[in-house]
Amino acid sequence: MTATVDTHGAKRILMVVSNPAVSARTGWDIGFWWAELTHPYWEFTEAGYTVDIASPDGGTLRADSWSDPRDESGYSAHDLISLGFITSPRHATLIEDTRPLAEVALADYDAVLLVGGQAPMYTFVDDKRVHDLLADAYDSGKITAVICHATAALLKTRLSDGELLVSGKTWTGFANSEEDFADEFVGQRIQPFRIEDEARALPGTNFVVQGRFRAHALRDGNLVTGQQQYSGAAAARLVIEALGR
Repeated sequence: MTATVDTHGAKRILMVVSNPAVSARTGWDIGFWWAELTHPYWEFTEAGYTVDIASPDGGTLRADSWSDPRDESGYSAHDLISLGFITSPRHATLIEDTRPLAEVALADYDAVLLVGGQAPMYTFVDDKRVHDLLADAYDSGKITAVICHATAALLKTRLSDGELLVSGKTWTGFANSEEDFADEFVGQRIQPFRIEDEARALPGTNFVVQGRFRAHALRDGNLVTGQQQYSGAAAARLVIEALGR
């Protein structure tokens, strides 16, 4: 099964989600964050777009447990959109057999959106396939969107001219204040590095964040970025605005 919602003549969005991984810091099984998939998916399909879901390796995906509204932690209990997606048999199948990037034709899509979560800090940051997808999308004039910890890939993605994609751009990603909150919540350091620290160390780019866990998305030309899991819908709306309905 391919993760495709078919709407004749609609604009097409490729959503790229991390394959499962294991955190070297915590030992946890990690993956994507539900809200960063489901909230943009909702916005895109409500706009009448066709949405395909792919992953670098393909196959079955796994979500971070805290992002599941049913998780005993209650961390995401408020997320009714994700709860609806998870409990809908038709939608739940969309992450059971995703297409690998090697089988994706970028030319078929109007925009690309990378979904965050804990795993992208390990799986996206150094993956040439992910970097190439972002660079090719941006170089070809497509709207290129990245949310939350998936923005780790932007730290190293270079365009065909050798420049970092974020060179000269204003963009956002997971904030240090949000990492502090998450670390305190679980009582240990979670991430292998901090996106805000790494981004601010890059020359010639403007990384900005707003209040902790508040919706914040930016568009600079064809680059759209969202700060964290509460920013997925806002980022998707910027993509829709850029593409037009």
